[in-house]
Amino acid sequence: MKQVLKSLVAAAAMTVATVVAADADALKLAHSTWVGYGPFYIAQEKGFFVDEGVEIELTVMENTPLKMGALMAGQIDIVASTADEFPTYMREGKPLKYILAVDNSNGGDGVVSNKDIGTVADLAGRTVAFEEGSVSQFFINALLRREGLTQDDINMVNMTATDAGVAFTANRVDAAVTWEPHLSQGAATDHGKVLINSSQTPGLIVDVIAVLEDTATEHKEELKAFVRAWERALQFVESNPDEAFQIMADGVGGWLEDPNEFKGAASGIEYLTVARNHEMFGTSSEPGVLHETISNAITIWSDLGRIKVKDLSADDLIDRSFLN
Repeated sequence: MKQVLKSLVAAAAMTVATVVAADADALKLAHSTWVGYGPFYIAQEKGFFVDEGVEIELTVMENTPLKMGALMAGQIDIVASTADEFPTYMREGKPLKYILAVDNSNGGDGVVSNKDIGTVADLAGRTVAFEEGSVSQFFINALLRREGLTQDDINMVNMTATDAGVAFTANRVDAAVTWEPHLSQGAATDHGKVLINSSQTPGLIVDVIAVLEDTATEHKEELKAFVRAWERALQFVESNPDEAFQIMADGVGGWLEDPNEFKGAASGIEYLTVARNHEMFGTSSEPGVLHETISNAITIWSDLGRIKVKDLSADDLIDRSFLN
C-alpha cells in the first residue's frame, strides 16, 4: 500500500512539474472583475494569443495592493487597471510602461447628486461619498480641479463605490461617486439625478495594460503579439457578439458571469482598438488625452501624498512602440 501511495505521489509530482514547465514561458496577467477585460478571454479561448506568438496566463485578483505589489516584485508580468492607479504603487528603480489602453469609461462611472446641486462647483460644502485611494477619488478630484476646487472644499465620506451608491439612494449623503447600476438607481429616486458621468469626460477613466520596463524590453515581441491578439478579440466581439459575450462572461465571472449582465455593463464603456489607442496615446510632439489623464493623476495623487516616486511624469510612463 505504501508503495502504491509513493507511486501516486510521484506521478502527481511529475504532473505538476509538467504543468509548471508548460506554463514557464507564459506571461502572467492579473486583473479585477471588470467588463473591460473580457476580450482577454476571447483571445485565449479562440487561440489568438498563441496564433500571434505569446502565451498568456490570466488571473483575477481583486486585491489591488496585492496585485500591484506582485507586479513590482516581478511575480506578475502584466497588470490591467485604471491609468491613474499605477503611479500610486510605483517604487524607485521600478519604472512602469503603459503599452495599451483597453477600455474607456463612456457613461459607466459618474456622480449622482441631490437635485438642488446644479454643477460640480455646487458640491462645495456638501457631503460626498467615494472610496479613498480609488479611481472614484481621482475622478472627483479631477472634476473639482476643473472648477478651481479641491477635496478640502467638500465633506468626504469614505465608502466603496457600491456602498456610496446605496448611501445616496437612502438619502444619507448629498452626492456619491459610483458606477452603474448605482448611478441609474440613484437618479431614479425622488431626490436624485446624475450630476455628471464619464461620457462627458472622455479619457479621464481609462483602463490600461502596464508592465515593468524590464518586461517591456525583454518581452518586446511577445507584448506586440499581445496587442495584435487584443485587436483580433475586438474584431470577434463585433462579428460574433452573442458568442463573444458568453466567452467573456464565463472568463471574467463574478458579478459578470451572466452574459446579459455583462453586455449591459459593457454598454457603459468603449473597447479601444489599436486605432483608438493611437489617438489616445498621441505622439511625443502632440500627446493624446491619455497623457493629460496621467499628468492629472500624478498631480492629484502627489498632492494627496500617495506617490512615492520623485519627479514622475507622464512621459516616463507612456510607451507607444507596442502599437505599431
